[in-house]
Amino acid sequence: MSEPRVRPDPAFALLDLYETALPEVYGYLHARCGDRGVAEELTSETFLGAVSACRNPGAPPVSTPWLIGVARHKLIDHWRRREREERGLRVVHESEAGSVDPWDAELDALLAREVLESLGAHHRAALTLRYLDGLPVPEVARLLGRTVHATEALLVRARSAFRAAYREKEVRDD
Repeated sequence: MSEPRVRPDPAFALLDLYETALPEVYGYLHARCGDRGVAEELTSETFLGAVSACRNPGAPPVSTPWLIGVARHKLIDHWRRREREERGLRVVHESEAGSVDPWDAELDALLAREVLESLGAHHRAALTLRYLDGLPVPEVARLLGRTVHATEALLVRARSAFRAAYREKEVRDD
């Protein structure tokens, strides 16, 4: 009887490459996004994504150029997320003041982003999914692992927190 063969985990090859590839991946991302924090976050996402991707059947051999390709995809995903956020903020900003409720009032896009980033993660996630990504409440609930009613309540609290923080920031900046 033959012994079962165990396929080595390709993630070990990634681990061996990590120290030499890390500066190149980070440098690639930093040169393109110009923000140290974003480049660090995307570098982390690149290596986490690479671990999953290299384990897929038929994945190419782990190499620095392959990691740069993964980083490129992570950067594109980041730009798409950012564009969706900005597009949503522009839509709110360009809405006619007379035909919208107070929540949809004209917002300064940069101030709104700053306020959104200052909120707790649960409020930020709910507002982003609902208003920037335009998802219906049931889909937001599914993504957040909540019931629809709990998500509706969360959105009410999140909108209230956003309004209060926005007004406070607006007053402080004036």
